[in-house]
Amino acid sequence: MGTQEDVELIRGGYKAFQAGDMSTLREMFAEDAVWHVAGTGVLSGTKQGRDAVLGYFGELATRSNGTFNVTIQEIIGGDNHIVGLQHNHAENNGKTLDTDAALTFQVRDGKISEGREFFDDTAQADAFWE
Repeated sequence: MGTQEDVELIRGGYKAFQAGDMSTLREMFAEDAVWHVAGTGVLSGTKQGRDAVLGYFGELATRSNGTFNVTIQEIIGGDNHIVGLQHNHAENNGKTLDTDAALTFQVRDGKISEGREFFDDTAQADAFWE
């Protein structure tokens, strides 16, 4: 796959994520995918394997009572990485998450093999997910 196909894969991943379509996401991720979440909060750290990554996505929905919403600002394709710039918003138990983030993705053999999340305000993200 080339850069444009990789960008379209990531764009499709965002669409499936927003729709809560875990079966489509399962097909998009490599079985040995790795996902890294910045910070020191309860959801921070490395998720090893597709099931752990999808479990993390489910945790975002559960901990936000289904209010977690991502607005794509831009998707940028390079030779080795795809970068997604996004805005995150969620509300739960009187708390609000309202921050920008950058995600980097690596694609191998047409599947997402790695993702890394970086937040504009990591402390706010950590506090929200507690």
